[in-house]
Amino acid sequence: MKLLGKNIVKKLIKNKLKISIAESCTGGLLSSAITSVSGSSKVFNLGLVTYSNQSKINLLKVPKNIIKKYGTVSEQVCLAMVKNISKIDKADMSVSITGIAGPSGGTKKKPVGLVYIGVMKTHKIKINKYLFKNRGRAFIQRSAVNKCIGLILGSLK
Repeated sequence: MKLLGKNIVKKLIKNKLKISIAESCTGGLLSSAITSVSGSSKVFNLGLVTYSNQSKINLLKVPKNIIKKYGTVSEQVCLAMVKNISKIDKADMSVSITGIAGPSGGTKKKPVGLVYIGVMKTHKIKINKYLFKNRGRAFIQRSAVNKCIGLILGSLK
């Protein structure tokens, strides 16, 4: 992960871009992967771990009715998270992650391993849905972060 974090920092510096992140199920791992790199302070503006629904509502201003209607782990909440972290921080690039890392909390409709990742760059937003194998909480969290890093790098070509 650290090597990938280095690549993100290098590309963000090269492109003169700043990034902000709103994480839930990854608990700060993405922010850590980036900020563990020397020089990341030039490009990393803000990382929020909004783990509870209340923090998503209070800090990220995710509307309660969206959480109630679609659930915390949904495309709609991921979209609200990425849009609102962008409004809070005004970074060039914003990322949001919400999902079910397990081992409990899954249902048939939303199983453990379901993760939504949102990436916003220059007002273009892409929400990606993934279903990672349930090989434990740490595996799902790392898989989500690795996928997210790939998405960030892909948008920084």
